Amino acid sequence: MKLQEILSNSRILQILGDCNIEISSVCFDSRKVSKGSLFVALKGVTSDGHDYIAQAVAAGAKAVICEVLPEENISATIIQVTDSHLTLGIVASNFYGRPSEKLKLIGITGTNGKTTTVTLLYRLFTDMGYKCGLLSTIVNYIAGKTIDATHTTPDPIQINELLAQMTDCGCEFCFMEVSSHSLHQKRVAGLNFSGAIFSNITRDHLDYHKTFDEYIRVKKILFDSLPSSAFALTNIDDKNGLVMIQNTTAHIYRYSCHSPAEFNCRIIEKGMDGMLLNIDNREVWTKFIGEHNAYNLLAVYSSAVIMGFDKEEILVHISNMTSVAGRLEYLKGKNDLTAVVDYAHTPDALENVLRTLRESADDKSITTVFGCGGNRDKGKRPEMAAIAAKYSDRIIVTSDNPRFEEPEEIINDIRAGFSRSDISKAMFITDRREAIRTAIITAPAGSIILVAGKGHENYQDVKGVKHHFDDKEIIADVINLNS
Repeated sequence: MKLQEILSNSRILQILGDCNIEISSVCFDSRKVSKGSLFVALKGVTSDGHDYIAQAVAAGAKAVICEVLPEENISATIIQVTDSHLTLGIVASNFYGRPSEKLKLIGITGTNGKTTTVTLLYRLFTDMGYKCGLLSTIVNYIAGKTIDATHTTPDPIQINELLAQMTDCGCEFCFMEVSSHSLHQKRVAGLNFSGAIFSNITRDHLDYHKTFDEYIRVKKILFDSLPSSAFALTNIDDKNGLVMIQNTTAHIYRYSCHSPAEFNCRIIEKGMDGMLLNIDNREVWTKFIGEHNAYNLLAVYSSAVIMGFDKEEILVHISNMTSVAGRLEYLKGKNDLTAVVDYAHTPDALENVLRTLRESADDKSITTVFGCGGNRDKGKRPEMAAIAAKYSDRIIVTSDNPRFEEPEEIINDIRAGFSRSDISKAMFITDRREAIRTAIITAPAGSIILVAGKGHENYQDVKGVKHHFDDKEIIADVINLNS
């Protein structure tokens, strides 16, 4: 593609050189540059792409986008811009033929519920006979083909390449998790969203955003940037639900389980095997439990109705849906034991899951196994301890993904959240495998064991190395050994 086409709609300060040249690829990693590449120099947290411009040109880059002009003479076309991150999103979209404009791209943001909502939307529209794409934390799908996911939101080049593959396969819809990191780093710049959904916002990622107000501001970017032709669907039961849509030009819709809104849901019956919901004055039995899942299902239903689909058909498909990997997944053992695996790794998510289990479990004993990730917001550690103590009969505090922190130090931070009376029902076992094993073999008959924090993950991150570790595998092994 010609460089001048790739630069379309970019905010350019000046161009030094020829724009009538062919570009073979777009890169922001100098190690991936090949002959004919356009190299985009990005200023990052730990490195600055401007330091690698000469290396990129030596590797074959024909053109360079940068914020600061290189001091040395460069034998390539130089495009100076005010914001390389923003420009990368725009040029990546142009290079791949603006694929987000060729399908209905729906973005979901919020602290909790993103993965469940986006996955259920993908399943719903696939079940209704449409070819769809999915970009999520667990996995990416292109018309049923699985592509491994490594981040909540890929980089702009990967996003547009995946979207282009979706359009090439005939996909009409793509459902995408949009994280606060991706919004702040402008990884979704240049994308044309047909709609956006807000689930909720609670404490998370403050190690990155520093303040809760900044976290909210960043989430709001998705709605502020929607075109007037798009829809904005927000959960008004969250106190920041209306904040999200304050400045949007999109068509606004609201959903709620407790207040009047365009879309409403009420839980009629609930148990360990599902819930009877009243959605939009229609009753539907679902195989999900917990109020948080009522919100997720309502968001799915509302989005589909907004896009013009039949209400009855949507509810029929919702009644057949099952839980998403790593979200309230059940494993049954002897003595009527039930092990539950869930990704809950924030105070709000852990409380949602434990409250759901407590409300659904009658008088059964609940054991909670959890830890907190290293090199992340330390403030939530004692909060999660207090929540675990509030709803659990027994607690085992263990490692999650310690990353570059010492597991014992993380556990000590969690320990500080227990009161004197609550700490008597807590155990502290650093080895997560041993913690899970202990929880199961010492659990009272008929009880529930919640293993929280990692959900679908099949690794444990220790000192930068990802070791194979799957909570479900370990639970299944222990249950089998003791059955």
